[in-house]
Amino acid sequence: LFMSMGAVLHRVHTVNGSELGGLYKSMPWTTAFCIVGAASISAFPLFSAFVTKSMILAAVAEEHHTFAFLVLLFASAGVFHHSGIKIPYFAFFAHDSGKRCEEAPRNMLVAMGILAVLCVGIGTWYQPLYALLPHPEILGPGGWTPYDVTHVVTQLQLLLFSFGAFVFLQKTGLYPPELRSVNLDADVLSKKVVPGVGSSLWALWDRGIATVRDVAYGLTTTGVRVIRALHSPGAGVFGEPWSTGRTALWAALLLVVGLVAYYF
Repeated sequence: LFMSMGAVLHRVHTVNGSELGGLYKSMPWTTAFCIVGAASISAFPLFSAFVTKSMILAAVAEEHHTFAFLVLLFASAGVFHHSGIKIPYFAFFAHDSGKRCEEAPRNMLVAMGILAVLCVGIGTWYQPLYALLPHPEILGPGGWTPYDVTHVVTQLQLLLFSFGAFVFLQKTGLYPPELRSVNLDADVLSKKVVPGVGSSLWALWDRGIATVRDVAYGLTTTGVRVIRALHSPGAGVFGEPWSTGRTALWAALLLVVGLVAYYF
C-alpha cells in the first residue's frame, strides 16, 4: 500500500487526494497491487491481516476486556475506511483528474508483486507464521482456527457495513469533498515553531542583558563620579583634612545610628 503510493508520487509527483483520480487507466498494475495492500491491511479473508487481527480481537474478547475489544473493533473499521477504501478510491478511481503517466518502473512493480504474493500467501498458508508464536500448541487439535464461520462472518459484516457507510455518504453528497489544503506535519513544530520561538526568546534575552549592562554601567559611572567629587583634594568633603571636632561628631552620629538599628 505504501509502495503503491510511492509509485504514484514517483510518476505524478503528488499524493494529494484532491489532485488524483483515474490513475487506473495509466497504472493498472500499481492499482491492482494497491488493492491487494488495501485488502490486506483491512483484514479481508484470505489476506495476511485476517489471520492475525482476528486472533488479537478474539484473545481480547476471551479475556472479557470489553472496552478494549470495542476500541479495536472500531479501529479496525476505521482502518478499512481510511486505508482500504479512501486511498485506492481517491487515487485510482473517483473523479478523473486527467493525469496520464507511465506505469511504475519495473523494479517497483517487482517489489510490489513480491509483497502482494506474501500478503496472499500468509493469509492462505498461515501455519508457518503461527509456528513462530511462543505457544506452538495453538496449532494442535482444538487450537486456534482463523477460518471458522464466526470469524469470517464477523469480519465480513464489519467490512460490509463500513463499505456501505462510505457508499451511502458518497452517493448522498454527505461525504466531505477533497479540498486543496495545507497538511501541517509534526515537523512544523521542530522546524518552524521551536526555532521561531527560540529566536524571539534569545533576542529578548539579549535585549534584557544589554539593558541590565547599560544600567549597571551607568550606575557604576555615576558612583565613581560622585566618589571622585567627594574625595577630590580641596573640593570634596572627604578630600580635605578633618578637624578633631568633626571626626568626633561623625563618630557620635554613627554610634547613634548603630544603637537605633540594634534596639529597633
